[in-house]
Amino acid sequence: MTPPAFDAYLGIDWSGSKSRRLHGLRVARCTPGRGAPVLLDGPRAGGLWRRGDVLALIEAAVAGPDRILAGFDFAFAYAHDDADAYFPGAEEAPADVRRLWATVERLAGDGADLYAGAVYAPASPLHGHYISPHGTGGLYKHRRRATEIACTAHTAPHPVFKCIGAANVGTGSLAGMRLLHRLADRAAVWPFVAPGPVTIVEIFPRLYFKRAKADPRAWRDAAVVDAALAAYGSEPYAGPPLDIEDKADAVVSAAALRSLAADPAVWSAPAGTAAAGREGWIFGVEPVKPGAS
Repeated sequence: MTPPAFDAYLGIDWSGSKSRRLHGLRVARCTPGRGAPVLLDGPRAGGLWRRGDVLALIEAAVAGPDRILAGFDFAFAYAHDDADAYFPGAEEAPADVRRLWATVERLAGDGADLYAGAVYAPASPLHGHYISPHGTGGLYKHRRRATEIACTAHTAPHPVFKCIGAANVGTGSLAGMRLLHRLADRAAVWPFVAPGPVTIVEIFPRLYFKRAKADPRAWRDAAVVDAALAAYGSEPYAGPPLDIEDKADAVVSAAALRSLAADPAVWSAPAGTAAAGREGWIFGVEPVKPGAS
């Protein structure tokens, strides 16, 4: 396919925290060319963002004239094709990704700011599939999506059903599915639908450091960040200090999005993997190799 053209690229380092002050939620923006990414201040005290603020940012983009590629750092779905179901053995059986997002939204109840901890609470019909502060459910397994298997050629994502402790990507993904539920009728959520004027893709900042031959653990080193940016055709970062990892992740992700979006192979990568239509795909991951497991 001919790569779509965009007027801006947003690298969004997401957060699933229940806190009202989300220091880990950061947004960086690039425009076409070589200019360095710019960290955007949120509307909250200290320039912070809430998840609802980011939702409003994308909604404003949908209403505006610019073509936007927005990358979000959470899993857009769960593994499906390994067991022919998102939640094998559960009464809740969403048949496709739109119904998955709707199920998460319904079970999340009135969780503020898209928080969705109720999905894995003991009263939830899906509780057994998660490892969470409530314990390890009887149906919990270390499952991986096809894109996560393919991504191990560079670096291994953490399991999406894990909603506790270090490297917890589960709570952020649940909150993110609530965001996608709200946006899916107005923006193009790739690869489930073709790119549109406002396109949302799944990103993985650590992958972009690795693809650039940079060590993601060295994010505090400005030279490492600038080397990663250079690998994506970007000028060095020139903004406020990148004093937390989430800021560095957002900056590198925005530059990676701008660079990778020009490559037709990136957009066509999910085409040969049937699971991608149910599980999603991390932007910039190469196709699954035959025999991978």
